[in-house]
Amino acid sequence: MVRSRYVEVVWLIVAVLVALGIAALAAKVAGDRARAGLAASVLTDAQLRASLLDSEIARFSLVPLALADDRDVVATLAGQSGAAAMLSRKLEALAQTTGAAALYVVDRNGMAVAASNWNTPASFIGNDYRFRRYVREARERGAGSQFALGTVSREPGLYLSRRVASGGIVVIKLAFDRLETDWARAGGDTFVRDRNGVVLVTSRPAWRFAGTRPLTPAIVAAVEAEARVPPGTVRPLRIEGDRVSQTVKTGQSGWTLTLSRISTQPVHAAQRVAAFSAGLGAIALAALAWALRQRGRLARRRTADLEEAVAARTAELTQEIEERAASEARAAELRESLRQANRLATLGQVTASVAHETAQPVAAIRTYARTTEQLLDRGDYAAVRANLTTIAGLSDRIGAVTGELRGFARRRSGQQRPVPVAEVVDGALLILKEQLRPIRLVRPAVDPVVLVSGGRVRLEQVLVNVLQNALEALRGQQDAQIVMDISIGPKVVLSVQDNGPGIAPDVASRLFTPFVTSRAEGLGLGLVISHDIMVELGGTLRLAQSAVGARFEIEMVAA
Repeated sequence: MVRSRYVEVVWLIVAVLVALGIAALAAKVAGDRARAGLAASVLTDAQLRASLLDSEIARFSLVPLALADDRDVVATLAGQSGAAAMLSRKLEALAQTTGAAALYVVDRNGMAVAASNWNTPASFIGNDYRFRRYVREARERGAGSQFALGTVSREPGLYLSRRVASGGIVVIKLAFDRLETDWARAGGDTFVRDRNGVVLVTSRPAWRFAGTRPLTPAIVAAVEAEARVPPGTVRPLRIEGDRVSQTVKTGQSGWTLTLSRISTQPVHAAQRVAAFSAGLGAIALAALAWALRQRGRLARRRTADLEEAVAARTAELTQEIEERAASEARAAELRESLRQANRLATLGQVTASVAHETAQPVAAIRTYARTTEQLLDRGDYAAVRANLTTIAGLSDRIGAVTGELRGFARRRSGQQRPVPVAEVVDGALLILKEQLRPIRLVRPAVDPVVLVSGGRVRLEQVLVNVLQNALEALRGQQDAQIVMDISIGPKVVLSVQDNGPGIAPDVASRLFTPFVTSRAEGLGLGLVISHDIMVELGGTLRLAQSAVGARFEIEMVAA
């Protein structure tokens, strides 16, 4: 009897030890899986946050470009009376519309001559900005950027600058307060650091200007002097706790974005769930050994606990999916805003074409109208009827030009429908007619029945961007020529070939990367936006091999 009870006790101890071992193993496996899943989730969130940061900077970088040829900027830098006051009011309205922290114009001597905060005690007007790196870069290279504290506001921000033709510089300051607040609300610690490892933009303001790696005293002094921060601001960053961190590159040169989440809670939670499940199994075995009546109650308890854990995790996943969908919707809206800005920038470049195309018909209509009055006096009604027919034709010509540009400026509807390729080609050539006048253009004979799937405005935007790049490459060339060709098969491919200097290999390999361009005045966004449009329409835009000049191929889906 005693030996039997001893054997039962030994087996009970063995069962408990085995159960504890299984629980420990289950906890380790669950912890590893939870950490791997958290790392994948953190990487996806980091990539999304980097994309939103790039979109924000790209949206604001278009403002200095749009102001480069503004007549009020030109008049102010030329010293015209009253121009500076008018420009300051325009900059104030533009800053309120775009959400920019500040907008100002610096003359060739480095002095601010107009600013969006002109009517505040902290006005920039009259301040000397020659010491700023973004001013020096704009003078030397045409554009510059710098993250620093404001000399007047003492608020951090990214300064983007662009040189104008008369020697002055347009500057816009971006504040990332709203983006940093969104990051903090979304969870985790997010920070962007430069090539020195110094934190610039972060969801935890106390980390700003901290160093994420050891820096020499010389580098620390240089960073503090350039950013205009007090001595001792650049200090080592200490991140505590067991964390999962992921780092991705951004579109800003030298910047990387890191998202860090504390892993202790989710990993331990997974371990506790696994250990708890294994413990329940051990309890069930022990209970079965000494009392079968306990099995039903313990099984029901375990099922309830597991259902609660599954329900909680399902609720968490549902919330994450909704947050990501909202972020993707915002990113899509930003991408469409960039495309709209690209279309409007293109319209600004073809204003001369519109003026030329409409001026001649208007002058002709005026002449025919005066002649018609004389013919009416003489009673020559046949000649009057002929003049009126001619005036109607000239009016149709003006309507075609303005209608094409009005449609080009509208935002896309998002709907795809069959579009005649001939209409796309005719519309793009009509928009660029004046710019193409000195160029020998060979265009394809396109049958009107050849249809492709897409939207006419978006396809015209792509073709206009490609033709404008060819025109830029041919600027100043005596024998300038553009040859357009079309091939029809399972896909419809429209090619544009110029006889310019071609595209350098180092640029060609990164041609469809944002902000990559061979032109000092270019942003490097036109081809990227055009490529994205074609991918959305099921086609593509590519640079083809060519013995002379550059050859771009627009591949469209046949309808």
